[in-house]
Amino acid sequence: MEQTPPHRSFRQLSTLGLQRALEELGLASLPEDSQRLAGAIPRMSPFPEVVQTLARLKAMGFKLCIVSNTDDDIIAGNVAQLGGHIDRVITAQQAGAYKPNPRLFDYAHQQLGVRRDQVVHVCASPMLDHTAARDMQFRCVWIDRGTGRQLLPDYRPDAILNTLDQVVPLFTSLGW
Repeated sequence: MEQTPPHRSFRQLSTLGLQRALEELGLASLPEDSQRLAGAIPRMSPFPEVVQTLARLKAMGFKLCIVSNTDDDIIAGNVAQLGGHIDRVITAQQAGAYKPNPRLFDYAHQQLGVRRDQVVHVCASPMLDHTAARDMQFRCVWIDRGTGRQLLPDYRPDAILNTLDQVVPLFTSLGW
């Protein structure tokens, strides 16, 4: 649904997706179900090591940007929990495209004014993020938290780590 024109908001897509999933399961769909789903996302807490790791990366001189497959108002609640360490947030709403569509990342690079060789993309989603990393040829670190997600058959990120705090020693050892 994300890749099918016209571009729709994350809220609209999550509503449609939830309705379809419930229908497939033979369950009733109520309007408040999708409101509850979209309302829960901004309240999701970051993993325990995230805020401290972001602070360390900022102290090392990194500029930090979130590229999110959501809407501005939904991601705002998540960003508010990150200790003020995020420099910029680029959303699917702003770009009018969802990952893995390169238009989202092209938009981010244009807005940030960075070259691809200046980017280290740290992500958790092989299907969405690795496709873009592969196609855009930027450095990529996958945080594999043991969810069972699989690498793309034709792509291997520069590093695979289990938690975000492992990026600090990795970046230091690689001179990034």
